[in-house]
Order: sequence, then C-alpha cells, then structure tokens
Amino acid sequence: AKLNGVDSQAWLTWVLAQIADHADHKVARLDERMLWRYATLAA
Repeated sequence: AKLNGVDSQAWLTWVLAQIADHADHKVARLDERMLWRYATLAA
C-alpha cells in the first residue's frame, strides 16, 4: 500500500537499514528518516 505516493514497505525497509547502519545515530536526527524526507529522496 502506498502512503502519500510512497511504498510504505520500501520506506520501512530503508529506515530500518539506516538505523542498523548507524547504530550511534542520534534520536535528535530522527526527522531525517520521516516519510516525507524519504519521498524526496526516492523521487
């Protein structure tokens, strides 16, 4: 299913990979992983 024109499964897969790749990633930068940010990167 698409949410705002974005494949939600692809987005979730991307977010989890980002978290796994950056274990020291700060929660303060979580806005970089939001759906609308991914939508601009995936376009």
